Amino acid sequence: MLRIGAHTSIAGGVDNAVDEQLDYDGNCGQIFSHSPQVWQDPNIGDDEAEQFRALSDDNDVGPWVIHTSYLVNLCTPKDDLREKSIDSMQKEVDAADKLDIPYVNVHLGAHTGAGVEGGLDNAASALENVDVPDGVTVLIESDAGSGTKLGGTFEELAGVLDRCDLDLDVCLDTAHMFAAGYDLSTPEGVDETFAEFDEVVGLEHLECVHLNDSKHECGTNKDEHAHVGEGLIGEEGMRAFINHDAVEDVPLVLETPTENGKSYDWNIERVREFYEG
Repeated sequence: MLRIGAHTSIAGGVDNAVDEQLDYDGNCGQIFSHSPQVWQDPNIGDDEAEQFRALSDDNDVGPWVIHTSYLVNLCTPKDDLREKSIDSMQKEVDAADKLDIPYVNVHLGAHTGAGVEGGLDNAASALENVDVPDGVTVLIESDAGSGTKLGGTFEELAGVLDRCDLDLDVCLDTAHMFAAGYDLSTPEGVDETFAEFDEVVGLEHLECVHLNDSKHECGTNKDEHAHVGEGLIGEEGMRAFINHDAVEDVPLVLETPTENGKSYDWNIERVREFYEG
């Protein structure tokens, strides 16, 4: 069964994210546990958590993913930012445990002068300071690779997985991969990209996909999402990706824009039109 959904809001209570997902006709999804632009603790009450779990179960919506704050930087060499990042990660995995959400998704962040190897070392050791509950897995998200941000190459993703004692997995973002230089615009490019991912990281580590088209050319390191099939990955590439064996049973989560009269419901319908399963 195709699992396709969107990033939905917890405004007014985390259980509202399920209702919003159902409005879009989605059957999996992603949330922030709080505003992603500030250091803030999740504030999820017991009643709304119970309602979230019940609504998700009753409507077969899942799996869900919590996306961490944008301020988290696991690669940083700065002690204060490192401690804030570890503390934030701990609260996110605890929130996931409370909500029966199996995944917490995080960007590695930027090494800001520590170098690639130093940044990967920092990220792995930071994650090892997080007490991850049973049933929750941290996913490292692929990045567009601008500046000193890490995670833009499969080798960097594998580097963290190899260094870290935690059982980590990966969330691939199609727009980020395309921006980082992995050409997903043709069936051949999609095949080659998945073959390289399997060789370097391992397809067994692919647990989630952020399904976004790109407004910018392949290899530009520019991260700006487009509607499915309407960006520079395009219809041919998106069709090939959605129907590839590598993502069979992998949840697809949209982070597409709301513009030109189109929102998540349009994109979810579009993905289902492309899907040949």
